[in-house]
Amino acid sequence: MRHLLSTRDLSRQDAIRILDVAEEMSAVGEREIKKLPALRGRTVVNLFFEDSTRTRISFEAAAKRLSADVITFAVKGSSVSKGESLKDTAQTLEAMSADAVVIRHWASGAPARLATSGWIDAAVINAGDGMHEHPTQALLDAFTLRRHWAKISGVPSVGSDLTGMAVTIVGDVLHSRVARSNLWLLETLGASVTLVAPPTLVPVGAEQWPCRITYNLDEALAAGPDAVMMLRLQAERMNAAFFPSTREYSRRWGFDDARLAALDTHGLDHTVIMHPGPMNRGLEISAAAADSPRSTVLAQVRNGVSVRMAALYLLLSGEDRAPSGAATTLTQETTR
Repeated sequence: MRHLLSTRDLSRQDAIRILDVAEEMSAVGEREIKKLPALRGRTVVNLFFEDSTRTRISFEAAAKRLSADVITFAVKGSSVSKGESLKDTAQTLEAMSADAVVIRHWASGAPARLATSGWIDAAVINAGDGMHEHPTQALLDAFTLRRHWAKISGVPSVGSDLTGMAVTIVGDVLHSRVARSNLWLLETLGASVTLVAPPTLVPVGAEQWPCRITYNLDEALAAGPDAVMMLRLQAERMNAAFFPSTREYSRRWGFDDARLAALDTHGLDHTVIMHPGPMNRGLEISAAAADSPRSTVLAQVRNGVSVRMAALYLLLSGEDRAPSGAATTLTQETTR
């Protein structure tokens, strides 16, 4: 694995491998000294052309826990705001001997362009590009779901997949890179996916995707999903009226208190509620649902550091050339 650009490119073996290494990385976060020397002397650059809090901080924490040097490149106030191109920025990073570039960009395809252009020799991780993909978010979601599914199934999490799990993704699918990355990864791991959205927020061609599509959230909940993933309504990407009003959207496609209670009515004791954040409380999800014991929101944030540690480790340590080497070497390091 040279770069991490899309979950669509990940095989089942690669996906499980990242999740398994993330399990070992998670153990590092429980130690008194939350650091490994694995990437000492390596330089990781966070190149964010869009605002972010969770993803940027998560990648910073992940790189630092692996003892890498971290450079955070703020586009606002930089030469980019003066018209510098992506190529010029990349060549500047190459001159600084960056080993990995974590890039978030408003244009779909920018990370792939950076990875394949020859402008830079560093590993490239897609931290979200336009309405295309957000692979590490999908991986941390899968990590969270796999732990939950393994607990229900009574099997070890390590080495397992999501076969038999039913996941319902609800909301602004049209503008969501999280929905796309999750769909490909969940399908690869064996889960069945249902998309729920207003007809105007379902992408053209989605009927060809490996999922079921419905427009009625209550019917989707009655079908008994094991997990419900609510998506943020991305008003900043909307240049037209996709629904009558936010009140109407919340009533028909928001996870409110009544739908939270409906999970108990349907006997769905183990169904969890997910959200990639940031949340619009009262719009796509109620405060009661977001803060309920079913919610995995905080677990997703916590697991994000472990998953991003795993991605950086596998891309930069050279262990990706030996499939069984990463876990073995990491186990040795975590026990020191």
